[in-house]
Amino acid sequence: MLAKQWSIDNIGPTNLMVREAAVEEASGNKVLVRAEAVSLNYRDKLVLETGMGLPLQFPFVPASDLAGVVEAVGPGVTRFKPGDRVITTFLPGRINGPGLGDARHPPYKTLGGYYPGVLSEYVTFSEDWFVHAPKTLDAVEASTLPCAGLTAWFALIELGRLKAGDKVVIQGTGGVALFGLQLAKMHGAEVIITSANAEKLERARALGADHGIGRENWAESVLELTEDYGADHIFEIAAGANFGESLKAVAVNGRISVIGVMDGFDLSAPVQSLLLKSPTVQGLSVGHRRALEDLVRAVDRTGLKPVIDKRYSFDELPKALQHLDRGPFGKMVIEF
Repeated sequence: MLAKQWSIDNIGPTNLMVREAAVEEASGNKVLVRAEAVSLNYRDKLVLETGMGLPLQFPFVPASDLAGVVEAVGPGVTRFKPGDRVITTFLPGRINGPGLGDARHPPYKTLGGYYPGVLSEYVTFSEDWFVHAPKTLDAVEASTLPCAGLTAWFALIELGRLKAGDKVVIQGTGGVALFGLQLAKMHGAEVIITSANAEKLERARALGADHGIGRENWAESVLELTEDYGADHIFEIAAGANFGESLKAVAVNGRISVIGVMDGFDLSAPVQSLLLKSPTVQGLSVGHRRALEDLVRAVDRTGLKPVIDKRYSFDELPKALQHLDRGPFGKMVIEF
């Protein structure tokens, strides 16, 4: 059996093309999954454009976040059966606990990077690389959980121990940001959203944001809104010099979750606030499978619905990537 898949034969999005490739049969502990939806992340764009220093194997299939249906299982499979709805895990093999790696070789063995990606009609992976999809979401919605949803969950719930009344600053209105907004409100937090786009701020307020502020001097706005208390949790999406604004806005003993690199890979900030406020600065590389299973249960229990900016067909991937570059409100998803 052959499957259509998007791939590149060299780094650069202009090299994207649709190929046909043989589908690996389910054997051992592997499952064959028919793709129904793949959500896109800003990281996918970076991998296509630069390779991000990863050992890409060409032809390379991009993207990491798939929702689909199990078509067949190998004889050693115990967690799934044909017909099960599943989603991928971003970091294959990281079941629980710390990442797999060491100080010289930090853990970043991901789908759509170190491993082949999922923009294919069929994928065949180890059963450990999947979890059951939420019962309350369709495939497009479910495909947004493995990276964006889990990153927000890991930052606020798994590591951040968010509690009712906490003050949370969310930078921007992309996929991780809006999951952060929804999860924070689910837990009774006060949420401040930053954006340079007034229309997006209004849409964020409609989703439950308590305050919407511009990106210019946003830390000062946070201090004014909180009467100088600051923010218990900050989603640092931009990095670069913006990290200095996060240190200015964070509460004493608060937490900054460094998630994105929109303004660059280097953090720049005066050290004084770091010393005097003693915040926790936590780098996020998504999370483990157990936490993804926790998120799935929370979604089914609470009825949370991911924010989908637009659904594109399989053949419209280039258009979806252009939309991703413009900055979506929520998630971009490819439907099969």
